[in-house]
Parts: sequence; structure tokens; C-alpha cells
Amino acid sequence: MSNQKKQWGAIIVMIALFAMIAFVTNLCSPMASIIKAQGDIPEWLAQLGNFGNFVAYLVMGIPAGMLIAKYGYKKTALIGLAIGIAGILIQWCSGLLDVQANIGLVFAVYLIGAFIAGLCMCILNCVVNPLLNLLGGGGNKGNQLIQLGGTFNSAAAVAVYILMGALIGEVVKGKTAISDATPALMIAIAIFVVAFIVILFTKIEEPEQAPVDTSLIKGAMGYRHFALGTLAIFLYMGVEVGTPTYLMSYLTEAGISASQAGLVAAMYWLMMGVGRLTGASIGGKISSRTMLATVSTATLILVLIGMFAPATTTVNVPGIDWNTMSVIWTEVPAGCFALVLVGLCTSVMWGSIFNLAVEGLGKYTAIASGIFMTMVFGGAILIPLQGAIAGAAGVMSSYWIIVAGAAYILFYALVGSKPAKK
Repeated sequence: MSNQKKQWGAIIVMIALFAMIAFVTNLCSPMASIIKAQGDIPEWLAQLGNFGNFVAYLVMGIPAGMLIAKYGYKKTALIGLAIGIAGILIQWCSGLLDVQANIGLVFAVYLIGAFIAGLCMCILNCVVNPLLNLLGGGGNKGNQLIQLGGTFNSAAAVAVYILMGALIGEVVKGKTAISDATPALMIAIAIFVVAFIVILFTKIEEPEQAPVDTSLIKGAMGYRHFALGTLAIFLYMGVEVGTPTYLMSYLTEAGISASQAGLVAAMYWLMMGVGRLTGASIGGKISSRTMLATVSTATLILVLIGMFAPATTTVNVPGIDWNTMSVIWTEVPAGCFALVLVGLCTSVMWGSIFNLAVEGLGKYTAIASGIFMTMVFGGAILIPLQGAIAGAAGVMSSYWIIVAGAAYILFYALVGSKPAKK
């Protein structure tokens, strides 16, 4: 507790970074609505921001661990923040270019910015979780800080959908522009700059780091339950991000304004926050295997309801009229509400998969964490793939990708996660 009192500045900044990871990552999904408004852009191409962001994890996962081993958490966090500021500035610059003159250049600059921002997100993910645990003193106190950070992470995801929906308003082809997102990008830059300054002048007592030995990768992958777990994380990224991303696309195509569609999609991340708080409270009583099997089954049921519920069956969800700042009610298909509830399930999947996959790995645990981080690039593959299916067969047909991912995660919980060797 004494260590915690001395470093409240660092704790607050780490929690803020936890939130900003979600804020910057989730900018890509509503930005897709802006990209589509630039012309006849297919759904899969509109998701290029998600592609750039998540493929960065493939590049940076293990190197991020090496940076921590060489420079420590503080310097690595500063490196990540500097990279993040550069990435967001590049995305902002793409909004200054003339789309009509050279749309290809605009897309290229935006994609580069999203990729660089993704490098930052990967580095910060590798820093924030263990450092919050360290600052909390480990054990229950450290875990409490991590869960608190996760709650702010979900809250930031809710905020970015609401903010971007308000900034975009009605999506009008030829009028809605990347520059409309400037306030959100400036908010991200401002928080990153403040975080950089605070961390720079904050003393953080760090544990001695052992070097990351990449030769251990083969040994870690030799454990069947870990190898199958890496595939589960790969598919999980499609389930977590694909569900709200294409929910917003579906609603806007149905004629609902981007601001109201953003509020509905934001409810998904609100459900994730509720799920994380609930998971933290019951995690000590329920095994990861039971928890994962339960939520993956529920995901399958909810997604199938979302896909096949009649569009004529509707429910009212609350929203905001940004002109009058008054509460309004938006009528949406009931199936969309079922997809919102998937957030309750995905909230605990990552931690459950990780716990099951690293069981019994011993000296391979550290390198296994780096491998897991690289698997986040599943979002770079599955989100555009879902977009391609959405463009060819309709948005709801694209949710078969989510069904397949949830089915494999259920298999992993029941069968694949059982260690074959000690």
C-alpha cells in the first residue's frame, strides 16, 4: 500500500492509457462509415483502419516484450506513446488531403497512420497490464487495479462510439469527410501528450527483467493446449470487434443516423464493462473453463438470434438528439439488441482463454504472452473478411464468421484447453 500511495500519478496514468487503448482502437470502426462516404467504397475496404491497426500486433507483439526486457516498463511506455502520437497525427493529416484529387493517397496515408497507431496499442498493452499489477503491489490489490483499468477501457470504447456518432451525424456521400473526426483525434493526442509528460517525471520502481529468448517459441508451441489457445485468441478478435463493427454498418444501411447507430453500438461496449465487473467478482469461484464454455455458448445463441430474428420485430433503445441535447428513442430490430448483449460474453473471453492456454507452461509463460499479443492480428484478417461477405451477401450473412469463431472457442473450452502434457 505504501508503494501504491507513492505512485498514484503513475497508477492514474496507466488507467488512462488503458482507456486510451480502447479509444484509439475503436476509432477505426466508426471511421469506416466516413471512409464509405468518400465514394463507391466496398465494405471490406472501408475497414482498412482495423486492418492497419491489428496487423501491427503481428509485427510488434514479441518485439514489445524485448523492449520491456531491455529498457523497462517506463521507457517502453514512453516509446509507445511517442509512436502513438505520430500515428494519430498521420491519420489527421489524411483528412487534410483532397479526396477528389487523389483518393488513393488519402487511403494510403490513413492506413499508415492506423498501422503506426497499432504499434503503439500493442506496446501499451504489453506495458499496462503487468505495470498496474506491479503498482498495486501484486496479488488482490494488483488485480483490482487491472480490473479497474479494464472498466475504464470499456467506458472509453463506449465514449468513442458516442463521440464519433455525434461528430459524423448523418452519413452523406461526398460530404462526410475524415476531417470530421478531428476533435476525437485531437483528444487522443492531448491525453497521450499529458501521459508522456507525467510518466517522464514519475519514478517507477521496476522489477529486474529477464531477456526474452525467441528460441523458446518452439517449446511453447509444443504444448497442444497452448497452440490451440493461440488460434482461439486469433478467432476471438473477430468475435469481439466484428460484432459491434458491422452492427453499426447494418443500422446505418437501414436508414438510422450514424449518431443513433453509434449509440446502439456503444451499448455493446457498455455490456463488456458490466461483464468485466461481474467476471471479476465471480472469477474466484468459477473455473475459467466453465466460464468460457458458458459465454461461448451464449454467444452462439445470441448471434443466431441476431441473424434470424425478423426485422419487423423491433425494440426501442435510448439515444440523444445532439441538436436539442434531449433523450430520444430509436426503433431498431430486436436482433440487433441480441448482438449488443454479446458484449456481456466477450468481456471475459480473453482472460479465460489466456489462463487456460498458459497453464503448466513454466519457463515458456513469458514468451507465450508475446505470442498471444501477436495473435491480436486476427482482427486484421477477420474484420475485412467479414466485410467482404457483408458486401457480397449482406451484413447479417457476414455474422457466420462470428458463429464460426464462437463455435471454435466453445470447442477449446470443452476439449482443446485440456493439457496433453505437464
